[in-house]
Formats: sequence, C-alpha cells, structure tokens
Amino acid sequence: MSAREEALEQHVPGTTKLFVWVWVALLIMTGLETLLAYEDMALLIMLTLLMGLSVIKTGYILSYFMHLRFERMGLFLMIVPSAVFLVCMILLFLYPDSIRLMHMQAR
Repeated sequence: MSAREEALEQHVPGTTKLFVWVWVALLIMTGLETLLAYEDMALLIMLTLLMGLSVIKTGYILSYFMHLRFERMGLFLMIVPSAVFLVCMILLFLYPDSIRLMHMQAR
C-alpha cells in the first residue's frame, strides 16, 4: 500500500464501547497477574507468564489509549527500543551479581 493510499484510508475513531472493552481486558489481565503472584509454581513459568501478560498489556495501552493503533511504525518505534533498553539494563545489573554469586563460597 502506497503512502497516498494509506493517507486516503479512513480510520474509524475509537468508540466508548471499544475503550471500555479494552479497559476490562486490561483489568482482567491485571487480576491474572495478581493471582499468578500468589500461586505456588515454578519461578521461570511464573515470570514468563507475567512478562507475556505485561507485553500484551503494553500493546493494548499503546494501541488504544495512546492512539497508536493505526500508526504501525510509531508503535514499532516505541516497543522495540524499549525492549532493547530493558534487556540491556537487566544484563547490566544482573551480570555482575551473577559473577559475584558464582565466586562466593558457602559458609
């Protein structure tokens, strides 16, 4: 699709009903995250589920409440650099701790 065709395409603005449904979906996902925090399950599974739900919630918030639903490039430019930054920060802070713990002796 060319830029001209994309500019001519009509975008339907969000309705109150749509925003309520998105808000309810976000509320349900937040409830699931809270329940997962209290469940006794493997840490890796719980963290994977929590991160997955958080990514989905971020997509909904960016798409509907920040009105980026029709701006695919804007959505991409917000999510990808944020994810790269997050991974870099995790590695920056956790890597030195993991090396330190690896060399600690049990007392």
